Amino acid sequence: MLFRREDAPDAVDLPIFGTARVDRRTKDLVKRLVPGEIAVIDHADIDRVAAETLVESGVVAVVNAAASVTGRYPNLGPLLIVNAGIALLDGVGSKVMELVDDGAEVTILGNDLVVDGATCASGERQDADSIEVSLDVARQRVNRELEKFAANTLEYLRKEKHLLVDDLDLPDVPVEFQNRHVLVVVRGHDYKDDLRVLQRSGYLAEMQPLLVGVDGGADALLEMGRKPDVVIGDMDSVSEEALRCGAALVVHAYRDGTAPGAQRLDDLGLRYQLLVATGTSEDVAMLLAENKGAELIVAVGTHNSMVEFLDKGRAGMASTFLVRMKVGPILVDAKGVSRLYQHRVRKRDLTMLVVAAFIALLVIVLVSEPLRLFVRGFLLQFK
Repeated sequence: MLFRREDAPDAVDLPIFGTARVDRRTKDLVKRLVPGEIAVIDHADIDRVAAETLVESGVVAVVNAAASVTGRYPNLGPLLIVNAGIALLDGVGSKVMELVDDGAEVTILGNDLVVDGATCASGERQDADSIEVSLDVARQRVNRELEKFAANTLEYLRKEKHLLVDDLDLPDVPVEFQNRHVLVVVRGHDYKDDLRVLQRSGYLAEMQPLLVGVDGGADALLEMGRKPDVVIGDMDSVSEEALRCGAALVVHAYRDGTAPGAQRLDDLGLRYQLLVATGTSEDVAMLLAENKGAELIVAVGTHNSMVEFLDKGRAGMASTFLVRMKVGPILVDAKGVSRLYQHRVRKRDLTMLVVAAFIALLVIVLVSEPLRLFVRGFLLQFK
């Protein structure tokens, strides 16, 4: 149960009980969390997507071995967690990952994590006010992080310029991209809202874009009743249902020869193609669409702001920044498409259609002798 109320300032002192689920990878942990449990993670600078998945899982508390806000940049993930009424015990130390067994019954009491009646780790119980203070400090330091990102991007461009100037060695994907709209879905920021808006706007029904799911993005499409045409990525966060839905499977392989997703598909007995390229799977999906002749790439859940790039916290995000520059002429964000594409009949258009039909009927009557006689006879009945 959540003990967060405006009229209960001492709620932080009330104990929270639950079953602990432990994993160093948050995205793996959320797959097996059930409502009422306590997530034990080791996640510095909790990003927005990770926070949203933790909230959706229904946990009552999150115990983080690392600092949820390190001050590197203003990440909003921790604020989403506490604003959802979930307790956040922060910075308890990496040993907690070994001291707490998965499935153990634990208690959060103030700043302590208690197992079998003994305190096994201590940290700082966060609330909205304490996180806001940390975020204010991070906002003052963000320029330093942006400088690092810019330097890394330039270095990446020097080393990996082939990503932008060379053509990819493309696999023979049995799907036609040429002159089509391609919807690239990543399980990122606001992906669910963006997909719902695209569906309501009529864009999906009328334009029938080619659907490309990047790892878990394939499941997002299935959840809304759409079957992906292509699934691409490391295949580590996509369900077996999505892999077996009939989509063409493209495993993102790296230039050193490793292909993390290939073993899983081999074990499942599924056929796939390899696409060798540096960067992220998101990058590879966009480059594949662009190189295959897509007319337009519509991006859902991808990274399109500096905070979102920093959210990922890894140097490889420089590739995404550069890839967006390369495919920029045919790339639009789903939010922009939903605002521009409004499939609805305006009253003025409907009125003009009725008037045009009436005029056409009148012309037919005037030029047709049999119809003129019929109308004349009809009118004489009323004289």
